[in-house]
Amino acid sequence: MLKLLSLLQGRNIWSGSELADRTGVSPRTVRRDIERLRDLGYEIASVRGSEGGYRMAAGAQLPPLLFDDDQAVALTIALQRATATGIDIDEGARRALATLQQVLPSHLKHRVGNFTLASQPRTPHSQSHTMSVQVSPDVIEAVNIAIQKRLILRFAYGDTDSQRRVVEPHGLVERGRRWYLVAWESDRDRWSIFRLDRMTLRTHTGPRFTMRSIPTGGVESFVETRFKGSEFKNQWPCLGEFEIDLPLRDVEGWVKDGYAESIDEHTTRIYIGSWSWNALLAAIIQFDSGFRIVGPHELTSAARTIVERLQATGT
Repeated sequence: MLKLLSLLQGRNIWSGSELADRTGVSPRTVRRDIERLRDLGYEIASVRGSEGGYRMAAGAQLPPLLFDDDQAVALTIALQRATATGIDIDEGARRALATLQQVLPSHLKHRVGNFTLASQPRTPHSQSHTMSVQVSPDVIEAVNIAIQKRLILRFAYGDTDSQRRVVEPHGLVERGRRWYLVAWESDRDRWSIFRLDRMTLRTHTGPRFTMRSIPTGGVESFVETRFKGSEFKNQWPCLGEFEIDLPLRDVEGWVKDGYAESIDEHTTRIYIGSWSWNALLAAIIQFDSGFRIVGPHELTSAARTIVERLQATGT
């Protein structure tokens, strides 16, 4: 009956003879077990005609489900990532994950364990401008096991096999639809970040290592710090302050890498960071509204330079 249920969940329609062949029983036994599953609350419809047979239908309530190993691993990863969706499903995801982990067979608990997956919130900008890259679940699983068991990880990195890496893996981070590994490279005496889609794992992991303290305190903050062009301080190299002639409601949802506060019902103060002073100006100009630069003087100087360039072109 469990095998029968698994087959019915995996395809739209099965003929009685197909189900009998796949389960190794007679068509009569199939019919009897279908009735038993119906008695247990599974809505299994009979389909008439030359292409007829049986199919799983939606019922009034959710019955117990069966998952194969790959489905269980996929669900574990998906539930761990639930907070990255921006949808308020955290509590439901936690309870679903706890339920799943409670019934996982031992060999799957060994495979998935508690995935150390961290996600960073996305802004409207990052959602639209970052292309997602497919990463094999086998790679995520193997890297996670190395993190959990504190095993040295060996892999080739990039397009050529010559760039080999031997690292101490400390954590996985999902940022902008891409997956990153934060690791310590002993031979280079440095902390590094690796994209999982560019990694080709070696068959064997290395010996155990002792976990180190990440300079920024955690893998999420470390990735964010590096993306800001800083070594260990989670801060943009250029920070500016503006006043813009728009109400807070028209601004706050679009302030990337900063925050906004209301001055009055028509004016908003914006604090924002970026790679360069010109990039700060570009971020504020996109609002297409009047604004004033509060500081610092480097930002004002960059604005004067841009004005001079525009005037030189006759604009």
